[in-house]
Amino acid sequence: MAEFKEAPAGAPAAQKLMTWVDNRFPASKMYKEHLSEYYAPKNFNFFYFFGSLAMLVLVIQIVTGIFLVMHYKPDANLAFASVEYIMRDVPWGWLVRYMHSTGASAFFVVVYMHMFRGMLYGSYRKPRELVWIFGCAIFLCLMAEAFMGYLLPWGQMSYWGAQVIVNLFAAVPFVGPDLALLIRGDYVVSDATLNRFFSFHVIAIPLVLLGLVAAHIIALHEVGSNNPDGVEIKAKKDENGRPLDGIPFHPYYTVHDILGVSVFLLIFSAVVFLAPEMGGYFLEYNNFIPADPLKTPAHIAPVWYFTPYYSMLRAVTDPMVNVFVVLVGVGAAVTLLLGRLTNTAKVVVIVASVVFIGLLKVFDAKFWGVVVMGGAVIIMFFLPWLDNSAAKSIRYRPNWHKWMYATFAINMLVLGYLGIKPPSDVGTLVSQVGTIFYFGFFLLMPWWSRIGEFKPVPDRVTFQPH
Repeated sequence: MAEFKEAPAGAPAAQKLMTWVDNRFPASKMYKEHLSEYYAPKNFNFFYFFGSLAMLVLVIQIVTGIFLVMHYKPDANLAFASVEYIMRDVPWGWLVRYMHSTGASAFFVVVYMHMFRGMLYGSYRKPRELVWIFGCAIFLCLMAEAFMGYLLPWGQMSYWGAQVIVNLFAAVPFVGPDLALLIRGDYVVSDATLNRFFSFHVIAIPLVLLGLVAAHIIALHEVGSNNPDGVEIKAKKDENGRPLDGIPFHPYYTVHDILGVSVFLLIFSAVVFLAPEMGGYFLEYNNFIPADPLKTPAHIAPVWYFTPYYSMLRAVTDPMVNVFVVLVGVGAAVTLLLGRLTNTAKVVVIVASVVFIGLLKVFDAKFWGVVVMGGAVIIMFFLPWLDNSAAKSIRYRPNWHKWMYATFAINMLVLGYLGIKPPSDVGTLVSQVGTIFYFGFFLLMPWWSRIGEFKPVPDRVTFQPH
């Protein structure tokens, strides 16, 4: 049993209360470890706002979600009417609903920016591999949460979007039809589907999400934060063991983050009050029409934050599968000719290539589209082991690396835009090129990340006070 501390005689009542609490719960210890004595690099920049903003949006979503659940009816006959009731009759219900719908899009904006910052500065490199893996798991969980919640308004796009996405699981060989039936709970999207998605959206996935967020923060505070220079601040400490290039997270970065929160809330409020539909991108116009199983919308597309992956799904056609076959063959040939492989390794490469090409031709393009869409997210989990560059941060890599990352970002925006639009021959071709570039960016990273003239990395972080 831990030894109890006693407050000094004549101490203020607040100090006595805190001592009483600390004897039973490590409140002061947690405050020191994670705030006042957690040293963060002193050269954080604009990109480092998005981690705290993601936490803020998570709180907004949970709080507004609680109030929405008070009035929402997870019933196929009542769901749409209950949303309209929230919008029209519940006091301030329209505000809560718009905060929740805008928060969903805001969540993905800040998470995409947060992940892109991690890619730019090598925040996934040793010793932060687990921090990155937890972050990718949060992203995957967030996508599931958003998809489950997308069905709940029970509008036309909710219904038919869910129908299309769930039907994709039917493309999985052997178990696909049963898997789709298990997810829907019925042969079509129906009341059973709505109840399943509601329970997952409100209870199951948020619990997992909160657990992953806690693990992400604990892992981060164990190894320390990265910085724009990619320099480990724990390597240089003073006589008291404090990092020379670090400052306490509180009060410096808690006050610093208030700036980011203030600007974010101004933009967030402007969207909520002035343009909550955001031209049909945040709230689609078809979703203001009750779900009608007998009337299919002219064009079905997911919400904007899923559209890059939806573009990749649609890009996989039979000709695209043939391109994959050629790429696998060329890749195997280059590996055999240029790689210094043993005879056993050469046999493994040949056998693996033949098997993979055979699988590409056996299963149809729809199945491989699902694989590509899922693989586009899963491949990010392996980023810590794909990047072999001599420098963590983009600051000290060859200049053409910056163009690679800029092209990657632009490619995602183009794929996202094409995913919103109806299919076309030109759009499909551009999506196919974008999909190949996306996977090439990651799969060829062990090779291209080592090429070029790297700049010398400083021993200490570079910081210009202002």
